[in-house]
Amino acid sequence: MATKLFIDGAWVEAENGETFPTFAPSTGEQIDEVAKASRGDAIKAVEAARRAFDEGPWPRLSGAERAAKLNRVAEIITERSAEISEIEARDGGGTIKKAMFADIPGAAGTFQYFAGCAETEPDEFDHGESPFPPAKSVIRREPIGVCSQIVPWNFPFIMASWKIAPAIAAGNTVVLKPASFTSLSAVEMVKACEEAEIPPGVVNLITGPGGSAGEELASHPLVDKVAFTGSTEVGRRIMQLASGTVKKVTLELGGKSANIVLDDADLDLAAAGVLFGTFFHNGQVCESGTRALVHADIYDEFVGMLVERAAKIVIGDPLDMATDLGPLVAPAQVDTVERYVKLGLDEGAKLLCGGSNPAGLAEGLDSTAYFSPTIFEADNSMRIAQEEIFGPVLCVIKINSDEEAVAVANDSIYGLGGGVWSTDADRAHSVASQMRTGTVWINDYHMLSPQQPFGGYKQSGIGRELSEIGYNEYRQVKHVWRNTATNRDGYMHFAALSGEI
Repeated sequence: MATKLFIDGAWVEAENGETFPTFAPSTGEQIDEVAKASRGDAIKAVEAARRAFDEGPWPRLSGAERAAKLNRVAEIITERSAEISEIEARDGGGTIKKAMFADIPGAAGTFQYFAGCAETEPDEFDHGESPFPPAKSVIRREPIGVCSQIVPWNFPFIMASWKIAPAIAAGNTVVLKPASFTSLSAVEMVKACEEAEIPPGVVNLITGPGGSAGEELASHPLVDKVAFTGSTEVGRRIMQLASGTVKKVTLELGGKSANIVLDDADLDLAAAGVLFGTFFHNGQVCESGTRALVHADIYDEFVGMLVERAAKIVIGDPLDMATDLGPLVAPAQVDTVERYVKLGLDEGAKLLCGGSNPAGLAEGLDSTAYFSPTIFEADNSMRIAQEEIFGPVLCVIKINSDEEAVAVANDSIYGLGGGVWSTDADRAHSVASQMRTGTVWINDYHMLSPQQPFGGYKQSGIGRELSEIGYNEYRQVKHVWRNTATNRDGYMHFAALSGEI
């Protein structure tokens, strides 16, 4: 039975009755049919969200009342974590242990965190007094309105929580569109919102390709904000569409992050961190550290450690807890990785390991959907070092000083993540402070939490998600000025018009 759209509190078929299949990347078998939304469906969802915001109770509830609903969503997600984890792993190809220990609890934690924001972040506060004219100022934070939210295929469940939770916690209404490759877990999140009795029209879901329906969500005049996570190329298109009515946008886009290994680093720890920084979820992570900038004094030893350890990464069935890496999300993504491997070889990069589909996978798995961890010795000017591959490909680049490391790290159109490995905290912080990127990890990588802001510099995006900063991305700022004069002497400025005083 095909999944349905969720519009105005009801599960409905697409208006044209169309569906499309979704497949398990590991085997190529079809899992389900998914409702294929049209532009008309997108319009219906936006209109439902508009009514719910303008006329419904949700924006008018207290923060504590909204928080109770968000906390209930978190409870439902936790109660169903095993079931949702399997759906997430089967549909997207990520490992079951990633889903069970990161994605699903991370999404529940996101709802809990923003429930706390709804309760504790002030909606109004005094902002000082003016001596003349005598006046008091108040700053108000108010929900923006209807928010279109478009999430990618690499982390469909947790990314949906990053979008929905702060938006509705702040009193907005939303229309969510997941990526067509990975729609199933987003359906489960919306079911949790429904079970938590979030009012009709507050959370709406449309599924299908991003063409007509997705563009409608970015351009519709009843939409007040667009939040998008995905490629920089599509992000540019979102900005163009949103500009027609000057919508607020937040964009979390591509990356080509640098993981800097200084000559005083703990090499054992750094090797583990660089491999994790690149190959976690097959490098299908926007802030993956896919450029390792390694100091010349430790370069040969360190690269040898990377190659040796990369060979030990377990590739296999994503539903097996022993598996480190499952398949890539779709055949098209495998084609992209293969194309970049050939490009790297043509550019003169030295292939140190990987570069092909793995051999010896268990019976029933589609080996053409998998790709071995691949390491190149490269130059930062090469396209494989400059362009986002979104696959298990690491470029190792030799550097000779901290200054060169910073210069090479910043030589990119992107600025989303980055890492520094050093046993000298002051030195590491000095390097991190010079990197033009939204997040820098020191002696760690990929660690994100709802409490900390996430977003990019340069062509990696606009705005921030998570934390109170991400919460306030979903709130307008209103200044209210009240003149407190008790007589006309407090209105001398009116004399600018003849005869007014």
